Amino acid sequence: MSALSKEETEALIQEVLEVYPEKAQKDRAKHLAVNDQSLEKSNKCITSNRKSLPGVMTIRGCAYAGSKGVVWGPIKDMIHISHGPVGCGQYSRAGRRNYYVGTTGVNTFGTMNFTSDFQEKDIVFGGDKKLAKLIDEIEDLFPLNKGISIQSECPIGLIGDDIEAVAKQKNKEHEKPVVPVRCEGFRGVSQSLGHHIANDAIRDWILPNRDNDNSFEGTPYDVAVIGDYNIGGDAWASRTLLEEMGLRVVAQWSGDGTVAEMENTPKVKLNLIHCYRSMNYIARHMEEKYEIPWIEYNFFGPTKIAESLRKIASHFDDKIKAGAEKVIKRYEAEYNAVIAKFRPRLEGKRVMLYVGGLRPRHVIGAYEDLGMEVVGTGYEFAHNDDYDRTIKEMGNATLLYDDVTGYEFEEFVKKVKPDLIGSGIKEKYIFQKMGVPFRQMHSWDYSGPYHGYDGFAIFARDMDMTLNNPCWNNIKAPWKQDAAEDVAVAAGA
Repeated sequence: MSALSKEETEALIQEVLEVYPEKAQKDRAKHLAVNDQSLEKSNKCITSNRKSLPGVMTIRGCAYAGSKGVVWGPIKDMIHISHGPVGCGQYSRAGRRNYYVGTTGVNTFGTMNFTSDFQEKDIVFGGDKKLAKLIDEIEDLFPLNKGISIQSECPIGLIGDDIEAVAKQKNKEHEKPVVPVRCEGFRGVSQSLGHHIANDAIRDWILPNRDNDNSFEGTPYDVAVIGDYNIGGDAWASRTLLEEMGLRVVAQWSGDGTVAEMENTPKVKLNLIHCYRSMNYIARHMEEKYEIPWIEYNFFGPTKIAESLRKIASHFDDKIKAGAEKVIKRYEAEYNAVIAKFRPRLEGKRVMLYVGGLRPRHVIGAYEDLGMEVVGTGYEFAHNDDYDRTIKEMGNATLLYDDVTGYEFEEFVKKVKPDLIGSGIKEKYIFQKMGVPFRQMHSWDYSGPYHGYDGFAIFARDMDMTLNNPCWNNIKAPWKQDAAEDVAVAAGA
């Protein structure tokens, strides 16, 4: 199917909205838009960061997911207590493939589930004493931990547990960071507020710890990688390029990150932000308090990698600028070989994206390097500054959708007929049953890394392997089978 015109895209949005009652239709219309590259501000065309409609299925997570699952959870040498019933901690444990180096249960704890396991009596009488006892037990059982975070679940905010008092008490007793995080799931409209709350906790309880410590020996080339969660090893791939161009990566967080790295971050010369949505708050704080500049970078695909390396190098001297050019040149043959192999197989294929964080815009360049076109994109929990950064990346008249519902996404796919969808685990099996090639773009469908030049080779292979798999020719959506086929299947024929 050829690209839709502006009028056709507008008509498609109106057609999809017709199913809703008038009030819901009016609300959802604000979240669906036709892209217009001439706009400087996305609030002229789309609304974001609003509560999802009751009764309409949303794919968002909660504030607890944003704090524990994204920001704090990957910090490997801390123990993160899910304070509340067991389910939230178990569901958020080891789901995002935040790779790390260490011995689990000895000096790294990211894939373990620590919970206060609330029962009915804890709801009635409070869980402060239980939390204090739990922290003491952790110190006995896991003495090599470098700190503890208390990740509040919904009941904690409802019953009023004073986790701050417990944290202050245990901080003194054990002489290591014990951080209370008020990330109860009901707060805010999505996991985005959880990111902000987690950043504020880092600001108040971690970053000041070494403000008066002058033992850190800095260099003019110190940087921190912030907002990279090392999905499938992404942060390692990114770190390799930065170090090859002559920079010293003092800290990367929170993927494969440590408390010491976080505490040393205020000593760096430049903060490099990969996931703007989850970490811009802490970057702005360090800019204000420590006068550390920050920039966004994008290491998906050779075009954006080269742009980002040069952008980063522009903040340093000629040595680093020359180093950036050397890195780009070094990998030129490698990424050209990848493009030569996979572009003929992927040229002209059309992609629809719906992910969280940075991916709905950051991966566009990587697809374009392979000759593919992104014809629709949207975020689960974006703010308008995310869409400000997106409208210039997308073609005119393409679809933008914010907090898209399951119904809307399915209808858009039926009408636009993309060759490939990149979204999350909740959408994966729906579209596969529809016979549409699909990549799980939250955690790379158990592959990766996708960052860096080496990651681009894996990205290209995975897109080709998915899109050109012959299985799609043998799949027919169950609701498209005729009655005779249904009878034959039921009879075991």
